[in-house]
Amino acid sequence: MTDYAKLDAWIDAHFDEEVKFLQELVRVPTDTPPGNNAPHAERTAELLEGFGLAAEKHAVPAQEVKDYGLESITNLIVRRQYGDGGRTVALNAHGDVVPPGEGWAHDPYGAEIEDGQLFGRAAAVSKSDFATFTFALRALEAVAKPSKGALELHFTYDEEFGGILGPGWLLKNKLTKPDLMIAAGFSYEVVTAHNGCLQMEVTVHGKMAHAAVPDTGIDALQGAVHILNALYAQNIEYKKITSKVEGINHPYLNVGRIEGGTNTNVIPGKVSFKLDRRMIPEENPVEVEATIRRVINEAAGEKAGISVEIKRLLLANSMQPLAGNKPLVDAIQKHGETVFGEPIKAMGTPLYTDVRLYVGNGIPGVIYGAGPRTVLESHAKRNDERVALEDLRRATKVVARTLADLLA
Repeated sequence: MTDYAKLDAWIDAHFDEEVKFLQELVRVPTDTPPGNNAPHAERTAELLEGFGLAAEKHAVPAQEVKDYGLESITNLIVRRQYGDGGRTVALNAHGDVVPPGEGWAHDPYGAEIEDGQLFGRAAAVSKSDFATFTFALRALEAVAKPSKGALELHFTYDEEFGGILGPGWLLKNKLTKPDLMIAAGFSYEVVTAHNGCLQMEVTVHGKMAHAAVPDTGIDALQGAVHILNALYAQNIEYKKITSKVEGINHPYLNVGRIEGGTNTNVIPGKVSFKLDRRMIPEENPVEVEATIRRVINEAAGEKAGISVEIKRLLLANSMQPLAGNKPLVDAIQKHGETVFGEPIKAMGTPLYTDVRLYVGNGIPGVIYGAGPRTVLESHAKRNDERVALEDLRRATKVVARTLADLLA
């Protein structure tokens, strides 16, 4: 039987080293867009090599990355084979992040530590779990010394754009096929299901005209406003659709970007906007997209002279729990309660993640890692993102203990 106390002690003894590792990762920007993420992969591989962990570098072809709207992606796999038989367990975290934005009191790339928290873009989501997973693996090898099964670290760089050139690319090219997987998450819950996401770009066409003679044009912005009102009205209907998955409430639609027009004194002839439609696990993505398209076209048809183009940008399916995830859930809940001193719930999240790509390939997976109780507390995608170092320490222990059970 594994001596969990020895695993914990190893992690405590090496925790300063783990924090420094995370600081080094935060200090290399991975803003996406623009998505020039290969340099971070190179630095990560260099740091891993210092621990005696050789990382395979899988560079996505440059043209494929460019066509996708990014600049460079190199995904990393660390493979550790312990013997014949047993499970192969993968640990996945993503290094790409949204740009820092405004309002920071700390340097977004400074990895500053204050009041027991480490600040920086991706400190919580999810460079923290580069550290969690790396040091859980190191503790396992130093203490438990597994004799069968295998571990893989998957450090990938396409989550913000949907994962297709991250885990999706590794899976499509048959570079990995683990039996179980754990993806970066937060410490106080083990996530077994999540929402899907449909993102679309809508371009509204009218006719440009001089603002002094507006009747000679067709105002694309007024057309867009009419369409937007029709879309936002759907949110009232969505609140009537509730999920049975704890942690997930109802669908929601948001418009996150709008642009158009040429000048203040010109009737705009073209306006475009991008929408994000979150889908609960119970919804059918095909039906959701068809409904959105119908609402847009019907609203456009109510405005004379207005036409629309609708382009799908992303369709990320929801994550549905696979029956085979029970060993993961049971181990994380058992050790999480011991280490954190409180029950660790198995539940869903309204986010969408890369885990759906593993699950879609028949690989049972869950989401668990270093972080607070909520996304809001972590400041993920906001100013002053942070991770509590004590959450990092304890999550590393939970993952190490879990791996010891799975590879026993």
